Amino acid sequence: MSRPASPLPPPPLPPHRLGPRPLPFHLTTQAASLLGSRLALPGLRNGSLGWRPEFQTAAESLRQSLSAVDPAQFDQALDAEARRRAGEFLTGVEAYRRHPYHRDMPAPPVAWSQGSTRLLDYSLPGATGPAVLMVPSLINRAYILDLSPRRSVMRYLADKGLRPFLVDWDAPGPEEKGFGLTDYIAGRLAGALDAVLARAGKPVLAGYCMGGILALGLGILRQADVSGLALLATPWDFHAPDPQQGRLLASMRPMLDDVITAHGEMPLDLLQILFSTIDPRGCERKFRAFSRLKPRCAKARDFVALEDWLNDGVSLAGPVAREALFNWYVDDETAQNRWCLGGSMIRPQDFAKPSLALIPNKDRIVPPASSLALAQALPHCRIRLLPAGHIGMVTGGRAKTEVYGPLTKWIRRVGGCG
Repeated sequence: MSRPASPLPPPPLPPHRLGPRPLPFHLTTQAASLLGSRLALPGLRNGSLGWRPEFQTAAESLRQSLSAVDPAQFDQALDAEARRRAGEFLTGVEAYRRHPYHRDMPAPPVAWSQGSTRLLDYSLPGATGPAVLMVPSLINRAYILDLSPRRSVMRYLADKGLRPFLVDWDAPGPEEKGFGLTDYIAGRLAGALDAVLARAGKPVLAGYCMGGILALGLGILRQADVSGLALLATPWDFHAPDPQQGRLLASMRPMLDDVITAHGEMPLDLLQILFSTIDPRGCERKFRAFSRLKPRCAKARDFVALEDWLNDGVSLAGPVAREALFNWYVDDETAQNRWCLGGSMIRPQDFAKPSLALIPNKDRIVPPASSLALAQALPHCRIRLLPAGHIGMVTGGRAKTEVYGPLTKWIRRVGGCG
């Protein structure tokens, strides 16, 4: 008699996801956007809706077109479109939260650590190429630079024989909650540099987004110990091309300051809300598009991998939050040559080593004009404009061609320079 077949194991449970974070905010924004169209319709029809001067002509043309349409039929069509968009958005969110993907990348060795900060060594055995110290932002997790087997600048550099090291800041612990930028740059980042110097010699500094500003600060404080500086989508002039965001933060300063005082840090969800104001409809668009993808396709997996990282950010230490939000965004101290670290002025014109600026020209988070201000102030900077967005430059389908490859060649060329 044959033995009964063993029952198949149950499928693994999908990862527990909280995103898109903060979900109540995104749901409210979606509802307000759709309801706002309905509420604004009477004002558009009778011409009482206020418009900015540059939109007056288009608004009047739209109003005249509406006058030729049956109002009841148009109202029904508008309501149907609102329901369709809301349904797609909710379907996309639910599909994301149930998707089985989870990041499974081999962990690189820890070369050095202090407090919550670790230095990860991606070098392959026997590698003899130039060392690279990669610095990510303090806001998001470092693994955006090692997102997946197909999207990892760190492993690409290692495969090409370089010796890449990645700073992993992690979330602020009890000690780091009192840190300012000087503590992170002249303290933790300088310690990571010392560890790289001992293991692999003088490195090229490379920084992504906010990490580029941190790398520049360290490069000027420790110029004799680095070979060059690579900047990926790094902001500098926080009022370029429009100081509107700085004015918005200035108006919110008392409230933000109270939140930082109450929590001892800038909470992650509040940071996410601030970033969403750059493109309020962005969350809706991307989840509606995701709802139309086949769950098992590569594009869907890439979306989930990136969205998991976006929702896995960290809070900012209180002093750092005040410096970044108020000294940078509101007062624009960097572009005004008034940014100071531990008594030392940080001015890009003082960095005499070779530098490279990779600037995505579709960047909504760091406008290209903001990055260009830094690149043009560096005495020996090679500027490369990329047809990409802020995150797509390191995770997109063309990242290897547009970023990984050129970055590797430049590091090889300048690595070892005194």
